Amino acid sequence: MEAKTKVWLTEDGKPIIGGGKVELLKTIDEEKSLRKACMKMDISYKHAWNVLNKISERLGKDVVTTVRGGKSQGTFLTDEGRRLIKEYEMNRKFINNTMEDEGSWEKLGLAISARNKIPAKVVSVEKEGLVAKVKLEIDPSALTSIITSEAVERLGIEEGDSVFAIIKSTEVLIGKVQKQE
Repeated sequence: MEAKTKVWLTEDGKPIIGGGKVELLKTIDEEKSLRKACMKMDISYKHAWNVLNKISERLGKDVVTTVRGGKSQGTFLTDEGRRLIKEYEMNRKFINNTMEDEGSWEKLGLAISARNKIPAKVVSVEKEGLVAKVKLEIDPSALTSIITSEAVERLGIEEGDSVFAIIKSTEVLIGKVQKQE
């Protein structure tokens, strides 16, 4: 049996992009045409435009630009579109590498279930655009959670904090006891 994960980036809890949308952006980049990308992926032109508009709306930035007429006509990725692909790929690779490292789970000596809530210490916080990598120390090992930068801000997570790693079948969440004011 093999564990599998899905990766997607979110903003304010709303999904922005996952594997299928990344594939659409990559195909547009290859073909330099939305129509050709749609034919290659066997999806409707209208559906593709709706997907692109929803991504751009949630980001507040265009991910593609269209040039009409002349030799240089077509649909092209913007810098934001390229950045989004890069960020998605970086996080997908990181999560896949973590899941493939069987030793990281065995060192913890845990039976993983949605009810596991493990005390941990924040070792580092790396904010990268929409997501943050929060490395947790769980003696005798370490674990990294990919969460939104917004969640890091909202929870006030900083290096050295005591938190809980809450392990679900598809993700590692982080909880922090909030001080009463």
